[in-house]
Amino acid sequence: MQNRVVVTGMGVCAPNGVGLLEFAKSLKNQRSGIRFQDELQKLNFSCQIAGKPNIDVINLNEYFTNVQLKGLNASGLVYGVIAGQDAWKDAGLPLAEKENPDWDSGIIFGTGILGVDKFREAIYKVDEGNVRRLGSTSVVQTMASGISAYLGGMLGCGNQVTTNSSACTTGTEAVVMAYERIKMGKADRMLAGSCGDSGPYIWGGFDAMRILPRNYNDNPEKASRPMSASAAGFVPGSGAGALVLESLESAMQRGAKIYGEIMGASVNSGGQRGEGTMTAPNSKAVIKCIQDAVLEAKINPDQIDVINGHLTATTKDPVEVQNWSKALALSGKHFPYINSFKGLVGHCLAAAGSIECVGTLLQFQENQIFGNVNCDDIHPDILEVVDESKIPRKTLNMAPKMIAKASFGFGDVNACVIFKKYE
Repeated sequence: MQNRVVVTGMGVCAPNGVGLLEFAKSLKNQRSGIRFQDELQKLNFSCQIAGKPNIDVINLNEYFTNVQLKGLNASGLVYGVIAGQDAWKDAGLPLAEKENPDWDSGIIFGTGILGVDKFREAIYKVDEGNVRRLGSTSVVQTMASGISAYLGGMLGCGNQVTTNSSACTTGTEAVVMAYERIKMGKADRMLAGSCGDSGPYIWGGFDAMRILPRNYNDNPEKASRPMSASAAGFVPGSGAGALVLESLESAMQRGAKIYGEIMGASVNSGGQRGEGTMTAPNSKAVIKCIQDAVLEAKINPDQIDVINGHLTATTKDPVEVQNWSKALALSGKHFPYINSFKGLVGHCLAAAGSIECVGTLLQFQENQIFGNVNCDDIHPDILEVVDESKIPRKTLNMAPKMIAKASFGFGDVNACVIFKKYE
């Protein structure tokens, strides 16, 4: 017997909303979180816009102790703790008692690079010979597993507590890993998510690669254009998303609310073979990843109502849609509805998958399919595969029952999850 796995709590710290209520409103009302960034202009970036969560109104003392806040200079860690703690509270779960850890609860919380600003601060102090002034938290703020370690201690989790890192696939992969652990009976519940830092030291490399839009600095909200013929590159973003995954048995015993059930999932790599490279996906692997998730879910492809794609607003968007069509053997008006949240938040890199998984499940709660923005000029190669009606420009009052969510990342790595509305 394998456990059924459901989602019982969620938290989010996104460019267009901190907290589930604000984030849901922004998605369904198509409110963008992409803004002009003064510091990028001062540093002569070609792309001077980004998606960055507004945490200025957040009381960090609700999430950190005064000791933890002292010298804290790692934005991704802050975003992750906000999203993670909010998800735990949303699930109605208590903190573990002080003496004993909660052996049945664990954490898989990923990131790409953590604490870059703290690391830069440390480099200057080391080079100046001021090693003793680094402070006692510089290591935990800059190690990748700092986010899972912080949350593990705050929540008292005694099961597996770890950090994964798979570029833009990180967040969705964390959900898959947590799902598999619960399904196999190795944990009752897992906090899964991912986070990513803000700032020029994260985004600079992408600006140098010339894959960010350069002509929208005066019109930030129009810059991120998934599935559009005029897409000019992805807008960099940051933030965090978190989901509490739990065995159905545990959730029912607690009387917990359930956002959705995970029916199947898959992760794989294209091995950077064939057309796959460090930065481009191997379509064969993408198709196999989707098909394997559908196979594990024991569903027919035509049962999928919505696809929430990776769809970054680059030249690879048409290829992704073509891969979905081949994987599901569906096209035209038979193709599911498809959307991308990156038009509103940008590409949040390591945090993208988890933020988008939260948005995906919110469509069950809202009984809606969230619309796409900035794609009035749908790429003609996409229209050869999908009927235009399946790419909604506005939020639709249609209640989805099955949604496929996928992420594809640098390194030719893939992850796909099939969510079902729990009834």
